[in-house]
Amino acid sequence: MSTAAAVVTALTFVWLGMVVAISFLEAPLKFRAPGVTRPIGLGIGRLVFRALNAAELVWAVAILVAVILGSWPGAAIPTATGVAVAALVVQLIAVRPALTKRSDAVLAGHDGPRSSAHLVYVGVEVIKVAALIWLGAAVLVSAT
Repeated sequence: MSTAAAVVTALTFVWLGMVVAISFLEAPLKFRAPGVTRPIGLGIGRLVFRALNAAELVWAVAILVAVILGSWPGAAIPTATGVAVAALVVQLIAVRPALTKRSDAVLAGHDGPRSSAHLVYVGVEVIKVAALIWLGAAVLVSAT
């Protein structure tokens, strides 16, 4: 396995594990914990997702660099990389601001209509997870 393939494989599966653990386990479960109110859960979520997104940016850039520098058979690896990175960019630029606006309102005591931004974020998260699985599998297959 080349250095580029090893880097892409490791970072892809670390990224995938973090997204699954935080988005699909921690995020929904924190609201079920005793004593966690909606404002506390939102405050924790904002901190956790800010940290996750910062780490994701680092991993995305490192994967992009390794994919650009590596030699890959076919288009699957660059394409899967592009889908995963594009999903992250959509979340950060298009969806996170709407989620922040909504959580700011809830934390300020306003309980208006629910935002669909959360469902959009989850949908894009599912696309990102699928792209990361595709990317990791494609790199492993190409290394054999």
